[in-house]
Amino acid sequence: MSYDLVFKNGTIVDVKAKTSYRADLAVSGGVIAEIGGLDGEREVDCSGKVLCPGFIDAHVHIESSMASPAAFAEAVLPHGTTTVIADPHEMVNVRGNEAMKYLLDVSEDLPVSVYVMLPSSIPSTPFETNGADFTSKDMEAWIEHPRVLGLGEVMCYPDVLAGRKEIMDKIALCRGKVIDGHAPGLSGTDLHRYIQAGVMTDHECTSFEEAEEKRRAGMKILIREGSAARNVEAIVSGIVKKGLDTEGFLFCTDDKHLDTIEHEGHISYNIKKSIRLGLKPEEAVAMGTWNTAQTYGLAGVGCLEKGFDADIAVLDSLENMKVLEVYKKGIPSGRLLKDRAEHESDYRGMMHTVNLKPFTEEQLKLHTKGKVPVIGLVPGQITTRYLKEEVAAENGLFCPDSTYSKLCVFERHRGTGNIKAAPLKGYGITNGAVATSVAHDSHNIIAAGDNDRDIMKAVEMIQEMQGGYALVQDGKDVGRLPLPIAGLMSTQPAKEIQRRLDAMVQRAREMGVSEDCDPFTTLSFMALPVIPELRLTDKGLVDVKNFQMIKEKGE
Repeated sequence: MSYDLVFKNGTIVDVKAKTSYRADLAVSGGVIAEIGGLDGEREVDCSGKVLCPGFIDAHVHIESSMASPAAFAEAVLPHGTTTVIADPHEMVNVRGNEAMKYLLDVSEDLPVSVYVMLPSSIPSTPFETNGADFTSKDMEAWIEHPRVLGLGEVMCYPDVLAGRKEIMDKIALCRGKVIDGHAPGLSGTDLHRYIQAGVMTDHECTSFEEAEEKRRAGMKILIREGSAARNVEAIVSGIVKKGLDTEGFLFCTDDKHLDTIEHEGHISYNIKKSIRLGLKPEEAVAMGTWNTAQTYGLAGVGCLEKGFDADIAVLDSLENMKVLEVYKKGIPSGRLLKDRAEHESDYRGMMHTVNLKPFTEEQLKLHTKGKVPVIGLVPGQITTRYLKEEVAAENGLFCPDSTYSKLCVFERHRGTGNIKAAPLKGYGITNGAVATSVAHDSHNIIAAGDNDRDIMKAVEMIQEMQGGYALVQDGKDVGRLPLPIAGLMSTQPAKEIQRRLDAMVQRAREMGVSEDCDPFTTLSFMALPVIPELRLTDKGLVDVKNFQMIKEKGE
């Protein structure tokens, strides 16, 4: 029998048995038709090459790449990713139901399969101002959609532990589907109560000890490697050392920028790094394919067997993990990407989201006396330290320098005029400022700099662009990246976004931003009040460990 396409003489990774074997693989109608010694109408010589299932990202915020879904697919498909499970938490915080419709509509026919989790925490806390609500009632309209897999990361774990009605209604609505978790540092009795409420996964583990406890308690662990949060080394090293069964471990990127994807890879990088850390190659591949498909109930993907979709990554070897070619349902990625066109109508309803009340330099002043709360960056992580230190001051006002930057958050959705500031240690910017409308999770405008004039200029640039990244030095615009789709995504192709971003990152480094952090991604997490220890929102400083606002002097 002759088939549409046959991959000849390749080494096939068996993700179920965690082994590899040599064979031909035949494709007909986009599905794997047979494995063995075969002939086809078209044959691809795979001698000396490895065939893997297409990689699956278990948890990603597409908008954190700053690319539209189509441009995101263009960026990740060449790295072997053929399926992603997206949580549109970021864009739904800005536009609510409009954002859900946007994502499901524009991702319908992409060359990367996009499944969706319903955002659970909009906003993630009461300590910030976001752009839209997304209640359990709103979710009812989407729960039966064929590409909706369940409930997105349940960030408001204190609400779960307290049994608060809104989050419990959302969990109840998603029973029978997957319920993702988000509980950094949660352990002991509280962890078990969180799991008993219905939460099944967690992607916030930063140490092996935390991952091991949560896995032992029954959670599936999504090991994250993004642009700012890098957890593969800590967790996989522990798995290898202890010889743990990898069945309950999956890979995700969570938040990964285009430049990092281009330079490192996508899920392919998680796999490659894990192999270098000593994990058996076939186990690492299974964690980026089969384990995820099984956890999220994705039929027909994640495995190279008869009857499965012909989603195939062709590698040079399991040691190097260099992706040579990618096929989606038997079609080469180059042809799929060439055929894709994006239209302005795709963005309808997601533009013009920056509604910033006029502000003055006086509002940026930060009074200080003695030891004050300081947000301390942790190198290579998105966690922070709650420090209390004396900072430079003049006439009782904080004076930023190369050690302590001034961090500011400006509310941009409802025109409240909320502006808050705090010292940030470890960022390092001098003689300038950075600002962005990407500020997890409510996506107000966040800025950091060493002088108020440049901070103001950078924020004004964000308003002018209706979202984006801005870099200012000596009062001059020295870099900008417009992100007009919800203030989070560009309308440009992935390569153009990457080109601009690479230039801005380089300029930020020249302005002193530490090599220990990503100039933009790290900054965007400084307003996220669900990750310890100290964060700044448009309402003020948040003590995340105690889940409370820090009162300002005089309050």
